[in-house]
Amino acid sequence: MGITVRRLTYYPVKGCAGTEVSSAHVGVTGLEHDRTFMVVAEADGSFRSQRTQPAMAAVRPAITDGGAGLRLAADGIETLWLAVEPEGERRPVSMFGRPIGEGVDQGEPAAAWFSEVLGAASRLVRVPLDFDRDGWGETPGKVGFADAHALLIASQASLDGLNARIGAHGAEPVPMDRFRPNIVLDGCAEPHAEDEMRRLTTGSVELAYAARATRCAVPMVDQLTGARMGPEPIRTLATYRREPEYQNKVSFGMKAAVVRPGVVAVGDSVQVVWKDTASAAERMT
Repeated sequence: MGITVRRLTYYPVKGCAGTEVSSAHVGVTGLEHDRTFMVVAEADGSFRSQRTQPAMAAVRPAITDGGAGLRLAADGIETLWLAVEPEGERRPVSMFGRPIGEGVDQGEPAAAWFSEVLGAASRLVRVPLDFDRDGWGETPGKVGFADAHALLIASQASLDGLNARIGAHGAEPVPMDRFRPNIVLDGCAEPHAEDEMRRLTTGSVELAYAARATRCAVPMVDQLTGARMGPEPIRTLATYRREPEYQNKVSFGMKAAVVRPGVVAVGDSVQVVWKDTASAAERMT
């Protein structure tokens, strides 16, 4: 049967719930509408994340009117409908303590809505139309408001292998949404086969490996409720997925750059054009 696309998900607002789709346009910065918006601290423009604001997971944004509108929903607060401002007042924004450019402020109603939900003064910003940001890694590519890469790819085999280990410890399995991938692959023969994929095509899209996806506290957040659960899956990943070349962090999935934009759909076959089966140590020499 071979490898196929099992699931496609974009995340309209960075850190908030995703939207699963049957097909997607893929641009140079990833799936259309992915991380188009970002919540930042009003005081200094630093991005807000589930790392410190796990309640963001339970915010359910939806793109409306082909991208001209945004709906924001969360339990306990009235749903907000916004007309998107693609151009307007800009404010400097940063990630991980580093400036990444500017975001287009989406106005007072959005700011008030997120400030109430998160209990901290916040603004909502949009990626400017002229935004130009480089990723990093073997194939850096371009990136919008994602952490550092256009796409996150993970395989069902990797999750099944992880959950088998978690179950052996007597703990409950975790769902794929804990890792917030854009593309989930089916049909991989072994867990973490995506680590070796250096070039792949699917639909009319060509993708290239950038880096392994190192994980922080976000996979310990229940993506439906916004509650921090823990210690799984990080506890089990730490027993077999430490990455010496990435400051000994744990990894799950891989980050990819878009080499050729196009369209991809659930069920599309995936052709691995080039694999690198060398060990991580060999790749670093």
